[in-house]
Amino acid sequence: MRVLPSPNAVLHRIALITLLSAPSLAVAQCGGNFQNFVRGLKDEAVSAGYAINTVNGFFNGVSQDQKVLRADRSQGVFQKPFIEFSRRLISQDRLNRGRRKGEEFDKIFERIETTYGINRGVLLAFWAFETDYGAFQGDFNTRNALVTLAHDCRRPELFRPQIFSALELYRKGDFDPERTTGAWAGEIGMVQMLPGDILEHGVDADGDGHVTLKTSAADALMSAARMLSHLGWRANEPWLQEVEIPAGMDVSASGPAYKKSVAEWSAMGVAPRSGGLAMTEAQASLLLPQGHNGPAFLAYPNFDIYFEWNQSFTYVLTAAYFATRLEGAQVYDAGNPDQGLSGDQMKELQRRLQARGHDVGDVDGILGANTRLAVQKEQLRLGMPADAWPTPALLNAL
Repeated sequence: MRVLPSPNAVLHRIALITLLSAPSLAVAQCGGNFQNFVRGLKDEAVSAGYAINTVNGFFNGVSQDQKVLRADRSQGVFQKPFIEFSRRLISQDRLNRGRRKGEEFDKIFERIETTYGINRGVLLAFWAFETDYGAFQGDFNTRNALVTLAHDCRRPELFRPQIFSALELYRKGDFDPERTTGAWAGEIGMVQMLPGDILEHGVDADGDGHVTLKTSAADALMSAARMLSHLGWRANEPWLQEVEIPAGMDVSASGPAYKKSVAEWSAMGVAPRSGGLAMTEAQASLLLPQGHNGPAFLAYPNFDIYFEWNQSFTYVLTAAYFATRLEGAQVYDAGNPDQGLSGDQMKELQRRLQARGHDVGDVDGILGANTRLAVQKEQLRLGMPADAWPTPALLNAL
């Protein structure tokens, strides 16, 4: 079970798959008879130097999991706009428990802040959204999930290397092929890390000789912090701040793809909702998740690192915002956003954008990065506020 009923928030994540011990794969193989596929994996593992007993022990009893494939193709949660999505994930109870967890694990958070310069709110938010602070870590057999997704030909280049990472964890005594469970996409533990990430970034923070992300909060939090640091997190810098924008402001350079200096944004009238600007000498993006009449945020350089964890803009923004709440920020001003589109309307919009030559990726009803950019270009062409928020008026105009 996961925090979200449909696919977990890591669906679009392009995981770091640099492996320490797994074989190099020039071409990812997939499809065909499942048992033949498994035999090919076993042969490859033996060729890479793994003992036959180790290989047999790891693959014994492996099976294809149809529930994994169904989860992989279900993406309804990502169709929800930011306000609805964030209110669904963030409750006062979750906020209160996060602050209590911050106190309970104060010493480990102090170690993280000293070692990596990452605020506790950032990690508490991931911990909350991924597994509800460890309460719901997923009940999919991890080995079976990885082999199933590698056999499937949708994204074998992501999942096939993770099988060999799990095999290496098994060799080291940190993975049980029959009993290790987690998310449908193969992530393990309280902060949901893939086997390759655990191999590369896992930390034995509690000193028991093992990296145990399912039962050790210290190991999970320190490992996640090390991974974020490796991905480029800038120590002791902010990541997100709520702001206000003036009426009639040109918003054509809003969105994560565009950056201006904080001084430039300030000169255009962008102002913090409270206090001062978190950084004055930095490049930042102006985020308007539901258009120029909705909430507004300045995203600082560390915000970009969130997309290394997850590729969903809505998830990333919600996680970054929740981290600020855990650090004491006020509830955002929802404003009065223009009416958005239903899932079916969004698909129709994507088809019309494609017909005009825009690359929107899959027609999936999700307002992803490519669709946002295409919307913004068409809004500019049509003389509408170019805030990347699609409305019925835009759909009709197309």
